[in-house]
Amino acid sequence: MDFPLPQLGEGLYEVELVRWLVRPGESVGRGHGLMEVLSDKATMEVPAPFAGTISTLSATPGAKVQVGQVVLTYTPIGEPVAVGSIPTATLSEKEGNGRSLPSRPTPPEPKGEETALASTSSQPARESTPANGQPALVASLASLKLPPAAPSVRMLARKLGVDLARVHGSGPHGRILLDDLSPFLAARSGNGNTAAPSTRLADSPKLDFGIAGTRVPLVGLRRKIAEHMVEAKRQIPHYSYIDECDFTDLVRVRHQLRDPLARTGVKLTYLAFVVKAVARALKAVPIVNSTFDPAAGEVILLDRYHVGIAVATPTGLIVPVIRNADQKDLSAVATEIERLSGDARSGQIRREDLKGGTFTVTSVGGIGGLISTPIINHPEVGIMGVGKVVKRPVYDDHGNVRPADMVYLSFSFDHRIVDGAVGAAFGNAVIKHLQSPASLLLPETFGG
Repeated sequence: MDFPLPQLGEGLYEVELVRWLVRPGESVGRGHGLMEVLSDKATMEVPAPFAGTISTLSATPGAKVQVGQVVLTYTPIGEPVAVGSIPTATLSEKEGNGRSLPSRPTPPEPKGEETALASTSSQPARESTPANGQPALVASLASLKLPPAAPSVRMLARKLGVDLARVHGSGPHGRILLDDLSPFLAARSGNGNTAAPSTRLADSPKLDFGIAGTRVPLVGLRRKIAEHMVEAKRQIPHYSYIDECDFTDLVRVRHQLRDPLARTGVKLTYLAFVVKAVARALKAVPIVNSTFDPAAGEVILLDRYHVGIAVATPTGLIVPVIRNADQKDLSAVATEIERLSGDARSGQIRREDLKGGTFTVTSVGGIGGLISTPIINHPEVGIMGVGKVVKRPVYDDHGNVRPADMVYLSFSFDHRIVDGAVGAAFGNAVIKHLQSPASLLLPETFGG
């Protein structure tokens, strides 16, 4: 049977195929990931609304695929697979980007109630599906209601034979984390089955550092990033401004709040303080919270404060947006950071979460950098990079040496709009709030 690309969202008619998650000859169940596609910098996984065996794959990574276009064929469960019907060379063992297609486990055959569900759901689809198969497939896809979870979590669940619909997610908005599968790992080990590896698996996929001696086509998110960066550098005359900030009080306040907030399910990071400080500094220096309309020759000063946070994902850097950061308290900002970062790294970020930013913050401190010269996220006019926190001796106001937690802040501005003195004033406003972190816990009328 043919499987056409279903409607993936309102107004979405074409996407780019990033990579296949299946091979010809592989058996899949309902909800099994078939492919990853990209639209508007948002990568999403297309799940199978059927159970069966993949016969052929009809598109290659990097190709544009339209809604309704047949992307693969499959044989439903219960129908015999003809000998020789699954070509071994439909796709190369390399999935088209120079890397080997990752090994995918074959899901176990459904049993009992699941078998009945699969058979009853697949048979009416074959009888009632119109010629192109689209309406029935869209309805089937919409009915899946898959629980939120990263691809790595879904893969482990398939290996364990765990139905994620019956797992309580402990992550933000009910997202299922790898830790939530620990009881199933323990149960499997206790039943005499082969124990799972004892090493703790990271909730986020690892970054792609490449493979020496290979050629990698610039496709998917990486191509989108390249185009966006070239456009930003071509249109915006950048200049950089770097200053240092004493994080000593901020480190102390975060340490005091971290455990109480963690007990309420909130993970408090330095980035939450930074976002709040940036939102208040944007109100103090409105020209930095603007965009340039070259056609009209006008600078548009914005009255909304949507702060983007750069997130490194296995497929590249994306910038989800914390909307109305000025109106959210520190706990709400921290919750949004965790949700957006998790969705971005798992490839489940929504298109609306990537739009409308007015200023961007990027942090290299978690990896280890001190100073950066970040590229402005066009059409914004400014971006701020945050380095790692370093303890070093400094002089206080009385000339005495004391230990301090110091951070370098690296700013890039559009020199058409923001002069050097204005950029420095904005940097000073950010630093003022970061060095008085308690004020960020108060409403703006009290916190300044």
